[in-house]
Amino acid sequence: MDNLKYEKELLSQGIKYIGGVDEVGRGPLNGPVVAACVILPIDFKLEGLTDSKKISEKKREKYYEYIVNNCIAYGIGMSSPKEIDELNILQATKLAMKRAIDIVNEKVKIDYLLIDGNMKFDFTYPYKSIVKGDYYSLSISAASVLAKVTRDRMLIELDKKYPMYGYKSHKGYPTKKHIEAIKKYGLIEGYRLSYGPVKEVLNVKV
Repeated sequence: MDNLKYEKELLSQGIKYIGGVDEVGRGPLNGPVVAACVILPIDFKLEGLTDSKKISEKKREKYYEYIVNNCIAYGIGMSSPKEIDELNILQATKLAMKRAIDIVNEKVKIDYLLIDGNMKFDFTYPYKSIVKGDYYSLSISAASVLAKVTRDRMLIELDKKYPMYGYKSHKGYPTKKHIEAIKKYGLIEGYRLSYGPVKEVLNVKV
């Protein structure tokens, strides 16, 4: 499979700087949603690069360093738990993506965006949303890795501060162990108060 197909098609039309965009962290109870935008050179190669969820944590770390050091430009954008609660997760995700894109555009003027999923945007940039884009587009795969490693690192730091919650293993997702921990120890900073399991801990009707 040619996972630079979309990029090559655009390049053949004279479109030069193509940003791949992806996000992670829509489902967790704690922490921000994190998005990344990456522009790769057309001769970019990284064996095994695909959807970040299908790559081991150790490999993702190596891939992260390689992508950062070999891309044309990249940006990381986030939306905080407070913004997620205020806006809703879909709008907060779009905001995180826009922040990542704007960082890249300050470095290199973006000509076109390839975005994972099927969301619609009111960007000034021309774009294409691609379902399972992190599998079909290398630029989106690279963004997926940068976003996931960035977010995982944040949750690993949180784990050092609050080891009893088990963030290192579940990364904030609503696993049985995680829900048991918040019921036992209560809520710390960074929880999404609009999410069902968190509301239950707060004894708020869902």
